Amino acid sequence: MREPVVVIGIGEMGRLFAGGILRAGHPVYPVTREMDLARESGLIPGPEMVLVAVGEKDLADVLDRMPETWRDRVCLVQNELLPHHWRDHRIVRPTVVAVWFEKKRNRDLRIVLPSPVYGPKAQRLLSALGCLEIPALEVAEANEMLYEMVRKNLYILTTNIAGLVTGGRVGELWSEHRALTRDVANEVLEIEEWLVRESLPRERLLAGMVEAIQAGPDRECAGRSARARLLRCLKIADEAGLAASRLRKIGAELS
Repeated sequence: MREPVVVIGIGEMGRLFAGGILRAGHPVYPVTREMDLARESGLIPGPEMVLVAVGEKDLADVLDRMPETWRDRVCLVQNELLPHHWRDHRIVRPTVVAVWFEKKRNRDLRIVLPSPVYGPKAQRLLSALGCLEIPALEVAEANEMLYEMVRKNLYILTTNIAGLVTGGRVGELWSEHRALTRDVANEVLEIEEWLVRESLPRERLLAGMVEAIQAGPDRECAGRSARARLLRCLKIADEAGLAASRLRKIGAELS
């Protein structure tokens, strides 16, 4: 029998991944974020993977409590993910997915782009996603995966925050409000550069964001997390001493 895969967080995304993992031939051991991870690791001491599918706001707590025997098997699928999120919690080399598909309650699966996967368990996740007919590709280098994570962050944060002003869909945002979109994107990139402590290929990232917008122009700009994302960006801008004038203006107009 193949080793089980632990899935922490059984929301829409966790259940979707669990289904693919089951189809790929691995038993799944579901864990909610309220459960005692130390106790569960005693029951499943050597899983094939530990897929963390909780929301962004719950990730730090889960990684803080991650048992030692599970730390080298962690897989992360969150939005707004960057290397410091796992390094700050002593996770050395996780498998990471930049998720370019969306699964919401009572809605069909929506795919925007192939999802890049990087890390020691990449082949396992590619197999699971393949069983679900979700396009994905393996990334071989850490710096290329950093680009993919920042690209996804740039897309999510820019369309959410600019969408608080415009509403509507991402295709309309880019075609009708390009100056606003670029202003927000450039300030988001300043924040991302401060978080990763290095310069980023801005023009390439902007082009990658536009590719994603054009691949799924009917996606709504601002979901229920948009305001929280703006507030997080403003908090980081304060910590970094960044002007973030456009983001601050949007925040002031919404308050």
